[in-house]
Amino acid sequence: MLRALEANPELSQRQLAAQLGGVNSALKALVERGFVKADSFRKSGNKGAYLYVLTPQGVVEKASLATAFLDRKLGEYEALRQEIESLKGEVGSDKSGTGDNL
Repeated sequence: MLRALEANPELSQRQLAAQLGGVNSALKALVERGFVKADSFRKSGNKGAYLYVLTPQGVVEKASLATAFLDRKLGEYEALRQEIESLKGEVGSDKSGTGDNL
């Protein structure tokens, strides 16, 4: 959600929901935590129209979440890479050629 709002602060809750699923409670939580600021469009005829902007704290949190996600995925990748190497070793050491030793 933070990425979508940073890219397009004019997205409505309805547009966010179409992209991401239910967003009302998540958006409220982001506003309450100070990560997103909601400003109403003064010139809009729609009184429910808001501009959702990441606050400086929201930008920091987004970067922190992205870093944690990347670290987690790199760890998963390394574990999978090691498992693949191990399996290659097992398959390579199968001298019978049948693969029945797995």
